[in-house]
Amino acid sequence: MKRIYNFSPGPAILPEEVLRQASQAVLEVDGSGMSILEISHRGREFAAIHAEAKAALLRVLNLDANEYEVLFLGGGASLQFAMLPMNFLSEGRSADYVDTGEWSLKAMKEARRYGGVRVATSSVDAHYSEIPAFEPPAPGAAYYHITTNNTIEGTQWCDLPVTGVTPLAADMSSDFMARDIDHTRCAFIYAGAQKNAGPAGVTVVIARRSFLSHASPDLPAMLAYATHVKNDSLYNTPPVFGIYVVGLVAQWVEAQGGLAVVEARNRRKAALIYAALDTHPDVFDVPVRRICDRSIMNIVFRLLDKDREPAFLQGAKERDMSGLKGHRSVGGFRASIYNAFPHEGAEALADYLTSFAEARA
Repeated sequence: MKRIYNFSPGPAILPEEVLRQASQAVLEVDGSGMSILEISHRGREFAAIHAEAKAALLRVLNLDANEYEVLFLGGGASLQFAMLPMNFLSEGRSADYVDTGEWSLKAMKEARRYGGVRVATSSVDAHYSEIPAFEPPAPGAAYYHITTNNTIEGTQWCDLPVTGVTPLAADMSSDFMARDIDHTRCAFIYAGAQKNAGPAGVTVVIARRSFLSHASPDLPAMLAYATHVKNDSLYNTPPVFGIYVVGLVAQWVEAQGGLAVVEARNRRKAALIYAALDTHPDVFDVPVRRICDRSIMNIVFRLLDKDREPAFLQGAKERDMSGLKGHRSVGGFRASIYNAFPHEGAEALADYLTSFAEARA
C-alpha cells in the first residue's frame, strides 16, 4: 500500500493502525457478522462502541464523566457556530468573542443573529498573524469564545485563557487531542473530527453539564442541546462509522502514551519545518513571527518570489507530497501536520525546503 505525505488541512491523515482496524470493520465489526456500515444505531454492538468512544475521549482529555457530557453531532463546526448562540444567547444577552481570523469571524457572524457580540480583543490590525493579548470577559457575558488554532492563518493559543466565572467556549477543530492542556478550563468544546479525531461527518461536542443545563429548551428539536443530551446523541440516526473511528483514534492516542507524548511529537515535527523556513528568510516568509503564536498543526508560509510557486508545488508532487497549497483566501502554502502525520514526512519537507532554497543560490 502506497502512502504519500498528506499535508491536507482536512479531511486529514489518520493513523495507519486505525485505518486497518476500520477497514476490517467495514467487512465485519466485533464478530457481529455485520459491517460497521450496517449495524443499527439502536443495537447492542453500537451501544458498546458509542460508550467506549465517549469514555476514551474523556480519558484522553482528563475530564470527569460526572461533570462533562460528550455529544456526537452533524453539521461540522460550522453548525456549532449557530447552535451555541441559539442555545445560550437571547435578546438582551451577549457573549464575548476573540477575533483571530476567518473561522472566528464566521462564528461571530452567526452569533449576532441571536444576541449581542462583544469583540473582546482582535488581531485584525496585525493581519491575523498573532494571537492578541488576552482581555478579560465582560461582566455578565454568557460565554467567552475562542478558536484555539487558526487553520488558515497558522496561529495557535499557547494555552487556554482563564475566564473566571464566565464559561469558556472553544472551537478546537484543528488541535483537538493534539496538546496536553487543561481542558477543565473549558465549559464547552467543539471540533469537527476531520483534522485529528476521525473522518468528516461527525462533530464532537464536550460540555460541562452545569453549562448545558442553562441551554434554551425552546428550539427546534435538532438544534437544542437538551434534545441530544436527553437522547444520548441518538435522537436521529448518528454518524455510526464516524463515531467508531473517533473512538479508535482516542484509543490510539492513549496507546501512544497520551497527550503529553503526542504533543511532544507534534512539536518536534513542527520545529523541523519552522527551522528550515527560518534559515532561509531570503526565500520564505513565515507571517507568524512570534514563536509562541505559531501553530504546531498548520504551518503557513509564502515564497518571496511568487513566480516560483508552481515550481515549488511541482517539486513537492515529485516527492509524493500533497495538500501544500495555501487556503484560497490567503494564498501561499500550508503544511498541516496533525497527530498522525509521520515524523519522516516532516523531515522530508524540511529537506525539500532547504534544497529548494539552496537551488536558488
